[in-house]
Amino acid sequence: MSLTVRIDPHVHSEASYDGTDPVELLLEQAAEIGLDAVVVTDHDVVHESVRAAELAPVYGLVGIPGVEVSTADGHLLALGVEEMPPRRAPMDETAAWVRDRGGVAIVPHPFQRSRHGVRKRNLSGVDPDAIEVYNSWAFTGWKNRRARRYADANGYPGVAGSDAHKVGYVGRAYTEIEIEDVARAELTSDVVLDAIRDGATRVEGRRTPIPTSARHYAGAGARKSGWYAKYGAYKSGALAKTGALGAARMLYRLSPLSQ
Repeated sequence: MSLTVRIDPHVHSEASYDGTDPVELLLEQAAEIGLDAVVVTDHDVVHESVRAAELAPVYGLVGIPGVEVSTADGHLLALGVEEMPPRRAPMDETAAWVRDRGGVAIVPHPFQRSRHGVRKRNLSGVDPDAIEVYNSWAFTGWKNRRARRYADANGYPGVAGSDAHKVGYVGRAYTEIEIEDVARAELTSDVVLDAIRDGATRVEGRRTPIPTSARHYAGAGARKSGWYAKYGAYKSGALAKTGALGAARMLYRLSPLSQ
């Protein structure tokens, strides 16, 4: 029995300096478009990813924490960790740190120096668990093809990630993982990470048909508007409650009962 799992391992929330949306929206979008897991990999902060992993089962998803850490040689995705890896350390040391804690180290958008991708001469000694061979934000397909050739030549599993910084782009690229002898009810973070290490991955990053994209982005926009409307109502109610309590305390202090 084989189980196909679809995961977007490279997504950013509002905790990233260049992200825009809360993890609740990212999880909702992932569930809506049929993913089994999404890893929030914010830049050099891990707290919202840990929270997203805790919330994921509520959305019917597998919870996997992670982070995109800035190493001395470029960015590195650390999947399955709940604490920050050391920043600005050599990439090979950071990858070893991740593996020592049971995580999976993935090199994202390699060779794309404008996006802090590692140079080829620095990647040769890293020995990651996988290479991101399809990043949906690559300006052209050249760097993705180059990453694929490098992964194939060196025997590394290839993964695809959306690198989404907005909710509508979640799942624009994703990784399919074939897992043997596991029922969906038994699916855990550890099972998914082990399958990535074993190379049971298939990249899905083909251009989405425009009508499908339009539906997904429209749905994401509606969910975003609805979420912020509910959040605004909650904040307004909380502020009103705070104001009412403050007014009540003020009246009490001015009343004879407080003397």
